[in-house]
Amino acid sequence: MLQIKPNLASSHKYKAAEKYIRALRIPFITASLIPFFSGTLLQTGSIDYLKFALGLLAVIATHLGANLMNDYSDSKSGADWHDQKFYGFFGGSKLIQENVLSEKFYLKTAKVCMFIACFAVIGLSVRGSDLKIIGLFLGILFLGISYSYGPLKFSYRCLGEIVVFILFGPAIVMGAYFIQTNIFPTLAGFFLSLPFAFLIAGILIANEVPDLPEDLKAAKFNLVSLVGVKKAYLLYYGVMGLGFCFVLVNILINTLSLVSLSVFLLIPLIGKAGVLLKNSYEDKAKLVNSSKLTIIAQTVIGLIIVLDQLLSR
Repeated sequence: MLQIKPNLASSHKYKAAEKYIRALRIPFITASLIPFFSGTLLQTGSIDYLKFALGLLAVIATHLGANLMNDYSDSKSGADWHDQKFYGFFGGSKLIQENVLSEKFYLKTAKVCMFIACFAVIGLSVRGSDLKIIGLFLGILFLGISYSYGPLKFSYRCLGEIVVFILFGPAIVMGAYFIQTNIFPTLAGFFLSLPFAFLIAGILIANEVPDLPEDLKAAKFNLVSLVGVKKAYLLYYGVMGLGFCFVLVNILINTLSLVSLSVFLLIPLIGKAGVLLKNSYEDKAKLVNSSKLTIIAQTVIGLIIVLDQLLSR
């Protein structure tokens, strides 16, 4: 059994805001906010801003709750204990390992976030006079929790990428459209969600490469463990390439305009990140840059899509 020993040498005092931002991984909520904005803008009528605010609250709270639950679960399984260094982009927040925050804090705060999300969704149901949204949200909540927690633990059974693909793609984009229109599902919403879905899956793959040795020790299996770390860059290029392809598909079906062609200017960032994954798969310090480049590209592409939609309204 893994002997859990907190990294006491690193348990220095953090400013309250600093440690909670790091624990919640707040900077990374752009991965859910941008597709939510895009799904909202997909409808051509006027925006119901109360629904928008409630939906935004539900998305943020669910995302933060899932982040916390992931750190809690990876601590329990031992995945985050094999390497207690904080890298910022992969390997968890490490605040449990640094003896700064407890597993109990992560679990309790995750539950608070989930309850906030539930109340927001109830408000949406009342506002829209439609109970369907509660059922859809419960499905999203189940996937978000089961990603790393409970008996299913999808991220430990080579299903984590699929769950992330669904949650940060179709679920958010089509969900945001449904919040405004009460229409679900929609083909246009599905196609618009695919660039977001593939690009966020690419981020996950980039993060799994440096984490692979520790993940395997904790019996945590993913697509990188299936293809092998030496070939993971090919998987990365394939997934990211599909993200770009579906931007083009959305232009061809007139969901997006030619403005979105500018996303292809980001291809050199993806190319550089893939080279790092190919040549430096055992060097975590260098792989921080591959994750960083992927996140930058994904964020900028998402912003271009949203800007395109705003200009087209």
